[in-house]
Amino acid sequence: MAALRAPLPQLLLLVVAALLAAAPVRRAAGASEFDVRRHLSTVTRYDVARGSNSVNSMPSVPDGCRVIHLNLVARHGTRAPTKKRIKELDRLSIRLEALINEAKQCLKSDSLKKVPSWIKGWESRWKGRTKGGELTSEGEEELYNLATRVKERFQDLFDDEYHPDVYSIRATQVSRASASAVAFGLGLLSGKGKLGPGNNRAFSVLSESRASDICLRFFDSCETYKAYRKRKEPDVEKQKEPILDHVTAALVDRYHLNFTTQDVSSLWFLCKQEASLLNITNQACGLFNEAEVYFLEWTDDLEGFVLKGYGESINYRMGLPLLKDVVQSMEEAIIAKEENRPDGTYEKARLRFAHAETVVPFSCLLGLFLEGSDFEKIQREEALDLPPMPPQGRNWKGSVVAPFAGNNMLVLYQCPGKTSDGSTSEGQSNYFIQVLHNELPVSMPGCGNKDFCPFEEFKEKIVKPHLKHDYDMICKIKPPVAREEPATFSSKVSGFFTGLFSQKGYRVASAENVKTEL
Repeated sequence: MAALRAPLPQLLLLVVAALLAAAPVRRAAGASEFDVRRHLSTVTRYDVARGSNSVNSMPSVPDGCRVIHLNLVARHGTRAPTKKRIKELDRLSIRLEALINEAKQCLKSDSLKKVPSWIKGWESRWKGRTKGGELTSEGEEELYNLATRVKERFQDLFDDEYHPDVYSIRATQVSRASASAVAFGLGLLSGKGKLGPGNNRAFSVLSESRASDICLRFFDSCETYKAYRKRKEPDVEKQKEPILDHVTAALVDRYHLNFTTQDVSSLWFLCKQEASLLNITNQACGLFNEAEVYFLEWTDDLEGFVLKGYGESINYRMGLPLLKDVVQSMEEAIIAKEENRPDGTYEKARLRFAHAETVVPFSCLLGLFLEGSDFEKIQREEALDLPPMPPQGRNWKGSVVAPFAGNNMLVLYQCPGKTSDGSTSEGQSNYFIQVLHNELPVSMPGCGNKDFCPFEEFKEKIVKPHLKHDYDMICKIKPPVAREEPATFSSKVSGFFTGLFSQKGYRVASAENVKTEL
């Protein structure tokens, strides 16, 4: 497995130097004005992420090629805070009140002058709620609108009558994922039925049990990954400490409140929730300057890289069942085309709705968002460096890799074959894969940095290296081998008579059998 290189001494020095300088990160010439909503890592709204996506569009699909199959792997849309996070915000409200009271008792009468007015008496928007994590109305719109764009972009693919075996829609059993699948299905099939004024129609959403869903929730069943994550999380927190320490010191000096690093961590979380869910950027987000936001965003991206992405090969290799499922569906579509099966008799799209923990490993299996020669390194299972810190640019950004409703689409094209003289051959077909990330073509390092890759080359250079691994081999923790104790005389005698009676047709009742019968 690839190990992560983390030069902590250099990291500490860089953080200290950068934050003590207290200078805003320089913006490239011509860049748009700073918008905190673009720097919320994986809490970024999909429309904001698409607006700031820097992936360059590649050349258009060659003439004569037509889409024959689509694989979609999407994250659920914007969701409310989870129950655990709601409790954290409730604790933050109590903590802010205590800080204000402490400041009031300070001998300096101007202690409260620098405190933003919103902090005084602040209460969480989610106070008193006992449940959370559900898909919001904004999240529903993200998936509904995504579906309408997909339908319009691939009109020929979605012109068949709906059948669950032709357009397969799958989701995890978590409500926000299945609700996202429903919102997408409504957009995809709007006007194709007879239900209600929108002429909707019913459709099927398939889900596996959480305990056995190794295609979309492989992280739930992978014991090796869970052990790695439990072991690595404290290290990640230590790597984030220098930035949180310096931001905390800056806020204490700026607002004359005795913030702790936990306070700052909770305030950053509140900023992300307010900016993403409520479009409020002048309260919690207003506490931080531009440079601090860049560094706090980096800590979130670092955590995603180490615990979900390229930080360790177990993070993405456990997604092998999903990659196999994608390739198998495309191979079946190619067979259907080669056999000239009529439309409506084979699957045209496989549409999946899951989580960031699904989309991120899948992106890594495809080799997306790597720096320079990193693709060759992961093929050799060598160590990768951490994402570069601000003000350096980086490919690995949670707001791009897996925002709310973030997605990868693998589009399978059938293209006319070429004869030796370069002319088009009617009797031959070539098949190509185009990868769209958040609806934009994205290059694949494993395919010569092309986004339009021959299917066989895709299988050989991107998929095949992963196939030397097996999900069970990767994910099952082998129990320690127990030493066999020498058999006692009494156990040998018992075994002899047990075998003797069995041969004569008698039923020997074990202790377990007796217990069951009782």
